[in-house]
Amino acid sequence: MVVKVNEQKADDTCWTSDHLRWLKDTGERPTTANGRVVEVWEFCYEMDETILSAWSKHFRNHYCLDTEIDYYRRGYKFPRSEYLNRIKFPDPHDAPGPSIRSGDFGEVLVADYLEYILGYWVPRTRYNDKDIRNESSKGSDVIGFKFLSLESESPEDTLCIFEAKAQLISPNPQLQKAVDDSIKDERRKAESLNAIKQRLHEKGKEDQAILVERFQSPVDNPYKEYSGAAALISNHLYDPDAIRNVTTDAHPNADKLKLIVIRGEELMKLVHELYRRAADEA
Repeated sequence: MVVKVNEQKADDTCWTSDHLRWLKDTGERPTTANGRVVEVWEFCYEMDETILSAWSKHFRNHYCLDTEIDYYRRGYKFPRSEYLNRIKFPDPHDAPGPSIRSGDFGEVLVADYLEYILGYWVPRTRYNDKDIRNESSKGSDVIGFKFLSLESESPEDTLCIFEAKAQLISPNPQLQKAVDDSIKDERRKAESLNAIKQRLHEKGKEDQAILVERFQSPVDNPYKEYSGAAALISNHLYDPDAIRNVTTDAHPNADKLKLIVIRGEELMKLVHELYRRAADEA
């Protein structure tokens, strides 16, 4: 039995998983060049005002909590929407803003998949510290944790690190890029875990910071470790041959590497709509 981290907090109304009802397993299981199975999911979103509004709030709070936005914008004299569009959110037009938008969208959706579908605890600390809005956050993309018990450490506790790449604008295949970047996660893991722990500590979430600490010394405190590589692809760019050409032979954790593709219609249009709502409804 795996227990979930209790995340009851003042900002717990920020988060929702309702939009994941649109994420459907297609049942397609293409194989890579070296015989690894790839799960193909489809994001069949609808223009449902209630779900989109809740999702945009969920999305916005990755960048800036609603409970904190008025403090941060005060010095600029900006209304909330202008503060988010000018200071926090990647630019919708000027490069590399659109590609940063699509990348951030992909990472957040994969974080939701890891938490709400696979059952991991995924701290949401990655985007609110961005110094430059049109740059990607450094470190591993998505990190999740599972615990056999919150009271004591167990070798059955699990760490999962996912790399997510978006193919919403460019035709360049991204699943292989996600696999290749996942190879780097062993090198980045220590820094990424420290960053999560530090941000949780700074937010006063000391109990959660201590849970992250459990995974910082695998030699002294062994645990299971899984890897993941995900590609989010707009349907007009989806190419089954590109998936079949992927290889995971160079990955050090290839036997515990999960491969997924999430495809959908006009996903970049959805990305811009989500950012628009996130700003306008703040």
